[in-house]
Amino acid sequence: MNVAKVLDAKGLACPMPIVKTKKAMKDVENGEILEIHTTDQGAKSDLTAWAKSGGHELLKHEEENAVLKFWIKKA
Repeated sequence: MNVAKVLDAKGLACPMPIVKTKKAMKDVENGEILEIHTTDQGAKSDLTAWAKSGGHELLKHEEENAVLKFWIKKA
């Protein structure tokens, strides 16, 4: 997967992972992928809903050593 930017939002509580994701998405071109790393368990539902509401595509998410990783393709 060709990632354009990686956002480190580990240690941040809601709503900061979403706030940082919105800001980082402005630095990514349409069709490019933003990879987000967070430790906020609420991000599972938050980022999924945010991507859908913005028309972006959540390509994949996984959890590794208590870090949630998301790959979102910008619409």
